[in-house]
Amino acid sequence: MAARGGFNSRIGFIAAAAGSAVGLGNIWKFPFEVGQGGGAAFVLVYLLLAFALGFPVMVTEIAIGRRTQKNPVGAYEALGFKNWRWLGLMGIIAGVLILSFYNVVAGWAFGYFLEMLRGHFDVGQHFGEFTQDMLRSGGYGLAFMFMTALIVSRGVSGGIERASKILMPALVIMMLGLVAYAFTLPHAMEGIKFYLLPDFSKITVPVIYRALGQAFFSLSLGMGALITYGSYVSKQENIVTSAAIITLADVGIAFLAGLMMFPFVFSQGLEPTGGPGLIFVTLPGIFASLGTGLGIIIGSVFFLLLSFAALTSTVSLLEVPVSYVVDEFKLKRPLAVWLIAGLIFLMSIPAMLANGASEFWSQFITYPGAQSATDYMTFIGHIANDSLLPLGGALIALFAAYIWKKHNLNQELEEGFPNFKGTWAEKFIDLSVSYLAPVVLIIIFILNVLDRFFGIQVF
Repeated sequence: MAARGGFNSRIGFIAAAAGSAVGLGNIWKFPFEVGQGGGAAFVLVYLLLAFALGFPVMVTEIAIGRRTQKNPVGAYEALGFKNWRWLGLMGIIAGVLILSFYNVVAGWAFGYFLEMLRGHFDVGQHFGEFTQDMLRSGGYGLAFMFMTALIVSRGVSGGIERASKILMPALVIMMLGLVAYAFTLPHAMEGIKFYLLPDFSKITVPVIYRALGQAFFSLSLGMGALITYGSYVSKQENIVTSAAIITLADVGIAFLAGLMMFPFVFSQGLEPTGGPGLIFVTLPGIFASLGTGLGIIIGSVFFLLLSFAALTSTVSLLEVPVSYVVDEFKLKRPLAVWLIAGLIFLMSIPAMLANGASEFWSQFITYPGAQSATDYMTFIGHIANDSLLPLGGALIALFAAYIWKKHNLNQELEEGFPNFKGTWAEKFIDLSVSYLAPVVLIIIFILNVLDRFFGIQVF
């Protein structure tokens, strides 16, 4: 434990793990998924899946990490199941693929923060030009990867834990301020009604698997991040209550993001179905309408908030392959960090080009399920976020329940929670990990693959 490092406090672990969960998935992706998923109906499905499936899988991942004190690949071997190392490797690959496009969007957020400070509100009208400018967009992405690598290179307690303790409270304070301001805007209540009053006819199978994908993406499940963070947790930690707090923090931040975003959108008479460009195309114009002074303040605070949220997640995504290389190949942490960060940045170049060179990528990336020839970033999202994460979650649950065995999982959860046996939490986690999570996740995975890659909608 001493050689690998670890979290110095429970608050540090929760802040870091919540930071891993809270990110662009909550503030950038969640609002446009809600908009395209029919509003409050999507929110209800998302909340249900986050707690019914996401929370138990999170508990399981953290428990596996703490029991083994290993990275996602080494964990399965340490438990005595070397033949399952591939599952950890699949999670690492998914995380690396996600980071390769996640860092690009994080770079946009950081770039927009600087543009807002300079009062360049017209950047939203020229989003395509912004993303096509490789020197500018690539430079922001490089700067963001550098900040991420710098934090991870300083270790678990000195880098990840310390940064998370600062970034997470700052993020919440800025978000609450923006929510309070959004509520004062004209027509704000129309946005709140769209967000909180459900139309149950909007709940369809595609909405369900999009909500599931959003829950797993935002909770950092199925990619080895929480196995990795769990490996740095002490035996005195109550995993069940910590995972509950992390899940609440994650869905709470996502919920706040919706309370902030939809009053902004409806105050300007805009459509909530704006998709991924909702933040980068629509919001700068809204900030411009506030006048130069107030617009600069609100706009720069918003994109600084987005950058902070992204940074807490890019840190956890980079830590996963770093822990693997440090554990398995005995590289020094700083060397492993900078080598892997450099490699992932190179992998992110196609994602940087995707929005500026979609015609180029679309001639290579075509498949029956695509609405039309798609771009690289969308393609990687379909593979990693929509497919590998739910599949990874299902397999982790099956492994814990039927290979490692449920009594071993319970034994680990009793560390730090002596009265766990016989509680509602034990019964619920047992039910979800043994039956609910594997069945639902595998069904959703199959339906998603049929839809995304073969254009077949079963329902």
